[in-house]
Amino acid sequence: GQKSAMSSATEIGPAKRSPTEFLKLVTGRPVVVKLNTGVDYRGVLACLDGYMNIAMEQTEEYVNGQLKNKYGDAFIRGNNVLYISTVSMKKR
Repeated sequence: GQKSAMSSATEIGPAKRSPTEFLKLVTGRPVVVKLNTGVDYRGVLACLDGYMNIAMEQTEEYVNGQLKNKYGDAFIRGNNVLYISTVSMKKR
């Protein structure tokens, strides 16, 4: 009785994914990084740390949905980041 109850409480179903696992999966893939200011950066996620500091490649800056700048590599400080999302490739 006791042992089976313990193991079922700690089991995580396949549908649940930790933020760390998500970030490992999207590293090297196209992402959108939204800042607190409302500016979007789109590019390839090179790496990031525990503070959400982000290094990106082939970075494009969008303001109100319009392309404003193109950068090669870019570094974004984590305290400015609202969210990171994957890019659906259909938009390209």
